[in-house]
Amino acid sequence: MYNEVYNEWCSDSYFDEATREELKGLAGNEEEIKDRFYKKLEFGTGGLRGVIGAGTNRMNIYTVRQATQGLADYIISQHGEDKGVAIAYDSRIMSPEFAKEAALCLNANGIKTYRFESLRPTPELSFAVRKLGCISGIVITASHNPREYNGYKVYWEDGAQITPPHDKNIMKCISEVNSWEYVKTMSEDEAVSKGLYNTIGADIDDAYMAELKKQSIHPEIISQVADSIKIVYTPLHGTGNIPVRRVLKELGFNNVYIVKEQEAPDGKFPTVAYPNPEDEKAWELALKLAKEVDADIVLATDPDADRLGVYAKDTSTGEYVSFTGNMSGMLIAEYILRERTASGTLPDNPALVETIVTTDMAKSVAAAYNTKLIEVLTGFKYIGEQIKLFEENNTYNYVFGLEESYGCLAGTYARDKDACIAVMLLCEVAAFYKAQKKTLWDAMLEMYDKYGYYKEGLATLTLKGEKGAAQIKNIMENMRSQMPSTIGEYKVNAMRDYLKGIRKTADGEESKLSLPESNVIYFELDLDAWCCVRPSGTEPKIKYYCGVKGDSIEDASSKLENLKKALLEQ
Repeated sequence: MYNEVYNEWCSDSYFDEATREELKGLAGNEEEIKDRFYKKLEFGTGGLRGVIGAGTNRMNIYTVRQATQGLADYIISQHGEDKGVAIAYDSRIMSPEFAKEAALCLNANGIKTYRFESLRPTPELSFAVRKLGCISGIVITASHNPREYNGYKVYWEDGAQITPPHDKNIMKCISEVNSWEYVKTMSEDEAVSKGLYNTIGADIDDAYMAELKKQSIHPEIISQVADSIKIVYTPLHGTGNIPVRRVLKELGFNNVYIVKEQEAPDGKFPTVAYPNPEDEKAWELALKLAKEVDADIVLATDPDADRLGVYAKDTSTGEYVSFTGNMSGMLIAEYILRERTASGTLPDNPALVETIVTTDMAKSVAAAYNTKLIEVLTGFKYIGEQIKLFEENNTYNYVFGLEESYGCLAGTYARDKDACIAVMLLCEVAAFYKAQKKTLWDAMLEMYDKYGYYKEGLATLTLKGEKGAAQIKNIMENMRSQMPSTIGEYKVNAMRDYLKGIRKTADGEESKLSLPESNVIYFELDLDAWCCVRPSGTEPKIKYYCGVKGDSIEDASSKLENLKKALLEQ
């Protein structure tokens, strides 16, 4: 079957000559041909993500058009043509081309588009959707994936990534696009002349920047230490360079050092194998510069600037300490809750929102400031959805949201994680403690002493291709078929199966879960520990999350490693 589709792509004049020649060059390589054509690139609940190249299971202009046609059909069914679609893209290979193809497909369906003139952070797209009153938004990015990947994420009119029922409805529309002849496109000149293709830029930038600066709590403290605090920043060849530097400059930070080798946008990511601030190897140049200038804080954003990684100096050793997303998120969360409580600017019925695999320290922090703690499924779109629900139901006031994978959001100007606001606030937090002659690491140690030594970790198993997908499916099925009594040294108190929507205790009692259906299994363990298993939605991986609480940093680290090992052996 896949060979028939391969031959069609090699010979049909619908596909451009470069595509046909690329595929003809694979003749005889059955394994590669099968991988490219054994299925369509799957449009998941957030969009597309895959390796760039020719084929149905690859990111290319044809799979982008196909997905966009399905999105266009859904927008038309919702009578959203005139509201239009905002489109942004990052620095990855083919991002500008994919963004233009998406716009022209929408235009050919009579839908207005507002495409950024050049690369922009993903959170600015989220902001632009609501600012422009659009029905939807698209951002072309593969976030922190390796260089050979690109992706396509869809947002709805609330500014968050698509959630039920829109995600399933859009997926259904895309699945029904089975003929290339059905997919529409038009020339850019025609689209512009008809007022369908619109370019946006500086006006949205200025409005976005103004919203970021509104989140500052103590600008006066920044001015006190502006000349003494030193910040090293790298955009890792991505979209963060201009907005991050601009917001720090406008807030008054005077000593911001940029990693020059990683400053320019470049989809080949020449200085890093993996452009992910979670990867220790991505920090080599930034830490080298930090030591040269004696920086207080070292920051890195991923290519689409929605994730932030952090290092800060340990004054007792002179070394730079890595912060997880949980650690930096908790520093920001407590700073906001504490300082807004002190100044009387914390809103009534405040809420802190986190995903189920994020640190349990959030529960303690929220309780300390009489703030509602709400847990949602993995994926920041569910945090963004809570903002909409709070507003619709007039229940809580969103203050801060975070996920373990280096993403957070303060304020409601956007509905997705934003590394630009994270940089801004974390630098303000660093300034706050600098004025007290403390570092961010000192502040983190104080939080551990106050709330407990929480530590979380992630183990992954990569299983590629059709065979790998089957293995991942079997692992999940086997795990949910038999609830273990123990995992490592921990007793299993309960298992939550979010696919079945059931929570089962060790005593056999069952109750229904309130969160949406998802292929996730969560184990509640004794001694304040937990673990969670789920397939990745964007990569051929199965993910194992764990969390523990120890008596010290060393104790927590030891407990975490033992739990991860035990979970992998289940």
